[in-house]
Amino acid sequence: MLALDRSAVARVGPRRRLASVVAELVQNRTRVVVVLGAESRADGAAVRRWLELPERLRARRSPLGGRAPQNDIVQWESGRHDDPLGRVWQVLRGRDLCLVVTGGTSLSVAGCIASRMRALKLVLMDTEGGLREKGGGTSLSYLDGPRLEVLLAAGEAESRGLGRDRDELTAIVEMLDAGVGSVNLCRAEDLAHELFTYEGAGTFFSRDDHLHIGRLSIDDFAEVERLLARGQEEGLLKPRGAGEVGELLFDGYGAWIGAHHLGGVASLRRAAYRDAGAAEIAGLYAITRFKGEGIGMKLVQRMLHDARADGLAFVFSVTTAERAAAFFLREGFVEVASESLPSAKWQGYDGVRRARVRAFRYELHEP
Repeated sequence: MLALDRSAVARVGPRRRLASVVAELVQNRTRVVVVLGAESRADGAAVRRWLELPERLRARRSPLGGRAPQNDIVQWESGRHDDPLGRVWQVLRGRDLCLVVTGGTSLSVAGCIASRMRALKLVLMDTEGGLREKGGGTSLSYLDGPRLEVLLAAGEAESRGLGRDRDELTAIVEMLDAGVGSVNLCRAEDLAHELFTYEGAGTFFSRDDHLHIGRLSIDDFAEVERLLARGQEEGLLKPRGAGEVGELLFDGYGAWIGAHHLGGVASLRRAAYRDAGAAEIAGLYAITRFKGEGIGMKLVQRMLHDARADGLAFVFSVTTAERAAAFFLREGFVEVASESLPSAKWQGYDGVRRARVRAFRYELHEP
């Protein structure tokens, strides 16, 4: 679900970016609801043309039969005798796109539809592009249930310069409690970045207040490959071929925020170093959006626990990235000479890279 008021797409550029994202979603058979707050009674067909939304979409076939509605526009007016929510569903059961036009603001209407249909994701668009604390300070990229509860405590939002956002935050909490998977607040021109990249844009809201660390399964592999590619582009991970990536995946761990959001990955490679009583942490990468959640730390703690339970003597990692080196030192690893690592690590290893690499080791048992 995408919700915005007319002011958020007053310029042509943001409107066309919105239209491009909607076209890509429906091309991939994703059901999309666009809620526009027109701020006055508006002609739905004119609004569709203004937003440049895709037309002539393929119809879905319903198991109950019936023809798909010709009109995919719903005029949402409070106080009408018919059920506008039912009309939205009639469109969605036969079409991939429904445009909802309301004479007021989009927030309350989007909240009603998303909550009743328990949408997987709701994106609210405005001109600000997310929450920012007092004086244009810290940008809030992620808020979960406990953080939202603290923020909505008496006077807390106001003390952080977010008093004017209190009503919107309250509405978002109600949506999450009603079963909406996640809510995002961003600008229309950043919508593609939010939906199609791992960094996202604006402020992301999730009700789940826990971080779950678990082993990767085959259903996660495609998403993890994209994460690893991102880490390689940023220079945090070394380039790897398909065979090496496969090894990481089969020994991999993931960090999920809530049920759906993979926030980080890592691998504990045991097989090549078992004779030395060792394992290597490789491919450790966490998404920037969830910085501050301790994802890297918790992934490492889980892998150290499993390595200790497996009877191993030590765990090691190597990196050329300064950020990664600082992280391992914070987690209690000791920087060592490369010769103190298992010789299997360096078989076939690039000599130029080895000259630059820094090695870190963590003893699992006291000497």
